[in-house]
Amino acid sequence: MGMRLEMDSITKSYGSLTANADVHFTLGKGEIHALVGENGAGKTTLMRILYGMESPTSGQIRIDGKPVAFASPSDAIRHKIGMVHQHFMLFPSFTIAENIVIGREPARAGTFDRKSAAAETIALGQQYGMPVDPWKKIEDCSLGMQQRVEILKVLHQGAEIIVLDEPTGVLTPLEVKELLQAIKLLAAQGKSFILISHKLQEIMEVADRITVLRDGKVTGTVEAGQTDVEQLSRLMVGRELAKIGKSALKKGVKVLDVSALSVKGDKTKPLLSDVSLQVHAGEIVGIAGISGNGQSELLQAISGLMKSDSGEVHLLGNNVTGASVRDIRQQGLAHIPEDRYQWGVAKDATVADNGLMGHADKHQRLGILNGGRIRGMVGEWVQRFGIKTGSVHTKAQYLSGGNLQKLIVARELAQKTPFLIAAEPTRGVDVGAMEIIHSELLHKREEQGAILLVSSELTEIMKLSDRILVMFEGRIVGELDAETATEEQISLLMAGGKAGG
Repeated sequence: MGMRLEMDSITKSYGSLTANADVHFTLGKGEIHALVGENGAGKTTLMRILYGMESPTSGQIRIDGKPVAFASPSDAIRHKIGMVHQHFMLFPSFTIAENIVIGREPARAGTFDRKSAAAETIALGQQYGMPVDPWKKIEDCSLGMQQRVEILKVLHQGAEIIVLDEPTGVLTPLEVKELLQAIKLLAAQGKSFILISHKLQEIMEVADRITVLRDGKVTGTVEAGQTDVEQLSRLMVGRELAKIGKSALKKGVKVLDVSALSVKGDKTKPLLSDVSLQVHAGEIVGIAGISGNGQSELLQAISGLMKSDSGEVHLLGNNVTGASVRDIRQQGLAHIPEDRYQWGVAKDATVADNGLMGHADKHQRLGILNGGRIRGMVGEWVQRFGIKTGSVHTKAQYLSGGNLQKLIVARELAQKTPFLIAAEPTRGVDVGAMEIIHSELLHKREEQGAILLVSSELTEIMKLSDRILVMFEGRIVGELDAETATEEQISLLMAGGKAGG
């Protein structure tokens, strides 16, 4: 089989930093080739080069055997390369059809022909087994449907090579299944896929070949049928990963008590409706749910970022309903926030200064901060969590997303508070960092910390939790024992169904 794409000896340097070093990557017609590696391994740089967003320092790209050089994404699109980014690039107030045909709109008598656009969209969806409603606005679509629109958009542009960057990060388990089926169907029709993902289990299900990058170099290209998750993890991190086990549950005092909490919101449905839950010392309570079902509002109401309309929050027996964020933190709360950029870091501040945030009171005497002690403490976190940074004086904006996440997790765990909210604690981090974060959370549990865990990763919820609560449309619709719960039961509740029904 002739190769549709060859990336040959690709090297990309930024001053003294080499993001890609002599990388070879090929893609056949109808092939699904996964690209995996830890954060900062060079996956994104390689794909930016392929999509014309960066130029290689050296090396060559060939499409169907012919050398090409892309100065921009439009060059790549002309060569039938399409990219579906991690953060969707759609116009929320436009319809599905308008988003799909944008840039190639059908016209009639010089004006945009909406009926033709809708008909084209329906035909496209049918052709590729990805049906959509052309008249529906993007803002009313689930994330899974938005992603389907992104894929149809690149197919409408004529893409034969499709790059999917972390495509399942925000999808429900059912949407993940549908996406993987759609990729297989499209590959059977001759489309070629490059799949960038952290999720090795999913990759094993769908990929034909897998290329692993570590520190900008290829550490192996393997046939999916001849490898396993353990081998891929070793190639990614250069060592064996520890098997993390959970010790027996030793439940202590009630640390968090939320009773009948409601938040009205400005739409017809309440954001939170009569939510009650408890978390005890020494246990991890996981909250599963499709993003946007009230988890964010619950965490914000508990931590003081949002005022509730009714109900109460007690922390260690103290009523903290409506208290300030600062007061609640001082009562014993630490918080790994779901959106690290909005709530977690100040990008212009240094790594050391970010290590202080929310907890500065503990590191000062008579209003003067103890700089040496702070730098030493943050330096220890950098070592323990493997945070890649020039120094603790580096500005946070120069850290990759995964390294920022590790910094926030280290900071919040270091407070040794009785209660921790861990929202999406491993979002955007690689398998090596995930291993560290999971073992640190379990260590806190063993030391009788109480943890409320919110994650869109069902495997993470099932691995770490003692009890699992499922949220749907602002309510808790089920409670399951993590030891006996199945993925199917949880998925059904997440989609608004009944457990066991």
